[in-house]
Amino acid sequence: MNVPMAKAKAQLAELVKRAQAGEEIHLTRHGEIVATLSAPARTGESKGLFGALKGQTRISDDFDELGPEWDEYIK
Repeated sequence: MNVPMAKAKAQLAELVKRAQAGEEIHLTRHGEIVATLSAPARTGESKGLFGALKGQTRISDDFDELGPEWDEYIK
């Protein structure tokens, strides 16, 4: 569906609702497509933020030990 920018400004909420439902909305200016509204691509089940890097990170055993260069700062 092609929608002129002027009309899109007045109907943005409705256009977003249609895009969420799977329709692809092309925004036009002077007859040329300048942007597209569409639902985000769904790639399987979302892990969310927590646990997204599980098994991909490593923390050194001495990560909380400061070297001698920090002695003057922690006196």
